[in-house]
Amino acid sequence: MLPKLFRKTPLALLQMSSQRTRLLVAIAGIAFADFLMFFQLGVRDALFDSQVRPYATLKGDLFIVNKLSDNLQSIKSFPRDNLYRIAGIDGVESIRPLYIGQASWRNPDNQASRQIFVYGIDPNRPAFDLPEVEQQLDKLKLLNQVLFDKAGLTPQLGDVTALLKKQNPLSVQANDLEVKVVGLFTLGSSFSAEGNLLMSDSTFLRLFSERRANDIDLGIIEANPNVSIQQLQADLQAIVPDNLLVLTLEQFSAREFAYWNTGSSIGPTFNLGVAIGFLVGAVIVYQILYTDVSDHLPEYATLKAMGYSDLYLIGVILQEAFLLAALGFLPGFLLASGFYTFFKSVTFLPIAMKLSRAVTVLILTVVMCGGAGAIALRKLRAADPADIF
Repeated sequence: MLPKLFRKTPLALLQMSSQRTRLLVAIAGIAFADFLMFFQLGVRDALFDSQVRPYATLKGDLFIVNKLSDNLQSIKSFPRDNLYRIAGIDGVESIRPLYIGQASWRNPDNQASRQIFVYGIDPNRPAFDLPEVEQQLDKLKLLNQVLFDKAGLTPQLGDVTALLKKQNPLSVQANDLEVKVVGLFTLGSSFSAEGNLLMSDSTFLRLFSERRANDIDLGIIEANPNVSIQQLQADLQAIVPDNLLVLTLEQFSAREFAYWNTGSSIGPTFNLGVAIGFLVGAVIVYQILYTDVSDHLPEYATLKAMGYSDLYLIGVILQEAFLLAALGFLPGFLLASGFYTFFKSVTFLPIAMKLSRAVTVLILTVVMCGGAGAIALRKLRAADPADIF
């Protein structure tokens, strides 16, 4: 019979509490591994979310894009005539062209040059469904007047929001052309855009003098109510040239996601970081459990001599591994949540703790600790009852 205390308290918990320092080291190691996984997954998801965020603000049902365009950073132009050609098709309510480019922005605080995303719209047919923009469309009708994204990176682009309160309009330089910031809107920075400018198509063509008015980057189509989007998409795809695609919003944003996830080095790099965090935690847990089994071999041999099976002893080790997973996950979760808040305040990227990510890391932690425990079980096989003599 086991002592009374052993019958009421899980044996794995007793083993861990007997070596408090070892227990704290194990918890700290698992928490660190979890933090690494949370960090990599969080920043990766922030990248993806920030890159597809502009898509959610577009005002349309279908989108015409060059087949070579797999992300906004390297979008390819196509003739505007292809968009006008479908204006009279049944089911099409309206069309909107959109120009996209990257300009050299002169920081008004220190005159440093940075890259900034630029969107050119027809003020009479706005491409973005943003109330802040809708209220300021008349300002954009005047040449060289622009709206500045107040959610951009202030240190890199300058504190335009504060300067605009002192001087409105605010004269700044983009592509060595003087433009006037006359208002603000909110879109947000991304990994490829530190900030954004919104202007009329006329101002855009002045900013990018090498561009032709007929070369647009995106065609936006709004469908009539009660029209089948899938059928309209198929009809329009049959009309446009083969080098163009007609996409739904989900398909359009999915191309951006796929590019950053698999078409660039960003996605694999962060996935590798998650794997490294997983391996670090597995090594730490294995070392803790292996040392613990080695230190208690006589006790395990005694239990074998008392008639307890190998299966029971294996359950003890796995129970200890899962308890470590639970104890280490909580501080890792709290540390990552605090880091997300700090990271968002510094970078303005859309990073936050998500239930799906927490569940993913918890599952990885359980697998990590369980796998390390399974490897450590090899030492347990050496627990022979003869060792007690």
